[in-house]
Amino acid sequence: MVKVRILALTILLIGAVAGYFDWSGWLPFRLGLDLQGGTHLVYKADTSQLASQAEIGEAMAGLRDVIERRINLFGVAEPVVQTENMGGERRLIVELAGVFDIKEAIKAIGETPYLEFRELERDSAGKILATSTASISDFVATKLTGRYLKRASLSFDQTIGSPEISLEFNDEGAKLFEEITERNVESPVAIFLDGAPISIPTVREKISGGKAQITGKFTQQEAKQLVRRFNAGALPVPITLLSQQSVGASLGKEALLKSLRAAIYGALAVAFFMMFWYRLPGIISILALGVYAALTLLLFKLIPVTLSSAGIAGFILSVGMAVDANILIFERMKEELRSGRSLDTAMLEGFRRAWTSIRDSNISSLITAVILYWFGTSLVRGFALTLGLGILVSMFTAITASRYFLRALSHSGSGIFTRFLFNYPR
Repeated sequence: MVKVRILALTILLIGAVAGYFDWSGWLPFRLGLDLQGGTHLVYKADTSQLASQAEIGEAMAGLRDVIERRINLFGVAEPVVQTENMGGERRLIVELAGVFDIKEAIKAIGETPYLEFRELERDSAGKILATSTASISDFVATKLTGRYLKRASLSFDQTIGSPEISLEFNDEGAKLFEEITERNVESPVAIFLDGAPISIPTVREKISGGKAQITGKFTQQEAKQLVRRFNAGALPVPITLLSQQSVGASLGKEALLKSLRAAIYGALAVAFFMMFWYRLPGIISILALGVYAALTLLLFKLIPVTLSSAGIAGFILSVGMAVDANILIFERMKEELRSGRSLDTAMLEGFRRAWTSIRDSNISSLITAVILYWFGTSLVRGFALTLGLGILVSMFTAITASRYFLRALSHSGSGIFTRFLFNYPR
């Protein structure tokens, strides 16, 4: 039994160390927009130039990745960037916790350049409709946009020393560029940036290899900035800001206090119930729950998990599920004792028989959490993540921590454990 007591003390020590790191300033919890305050932005994505749903889905995924990279360049901590479909309208949702200046937030998102190549409109036979006096409105979009850009670099004209921007496309972009230049030999191809033409060169020959140059009236500083923005990621589709909202720090603090208050009240209610109904085993379950809470919160810090009000709700719900596992174990033990088994046998059988019920209920809850995380929005995903992690940790504490705590006390030799083990109120 010395080994059992050592293991029980080890688990208790692990919980105490985890609790110390939870409440110390060693690594702060990462709070979401609703608890910390910040900025909430909604953009509309223009996917009208994309033909299929597959292309739209790919473009929206690329848009999300580009915006995330751009925000990371500005040092915004833990941004939430997600896409959604609202009645056929594609939207981009951006949440920046800790950023209260909306102008700064919009700047962080960027005026990310939307690069596109346009050619003169043609008739059904492929003949260019515009005359030699073609205007900007005569140019129509091609499939070649910034989404196919591999990298950009700054170069200088060898004759006059003016800055130029060299572009290199990926394999698919190189193929599109070759096709465009092939059908536009001796015709102009316009390069548009954010809807405005910046260069309209005339194609002299088909260009292979996927490399192009942008020349224009740039200063060196402007060219450097464009290169930096291109390399940060050119938008695959243009976006328009629809709405902006700032959540104040005071509102976030108030929401955090309410969430913590709800968590404390919920935990106390569970603790009082367990002590009243299960007496000494109930106290042991509370001790195991303390280990569970300490380990789960430490896991939230280490991953790290962005905690929102919904995320805290998921954690509180997982506490209830952890208690449910202990109740199943205790009730199974109670049945074994009533059938005349010894205390040690009742414990072993109680844990063994309860395990299948605990396993099945937790697996079904985990499946639900995975589905919510996969298909949900930011708040729903936060709830699903904390719930799922809590369930995984609770399975360990219910089966391992509670078992060793019970076995250590049952062999203490004092007789107290035996007298109060199942002294339930009738």
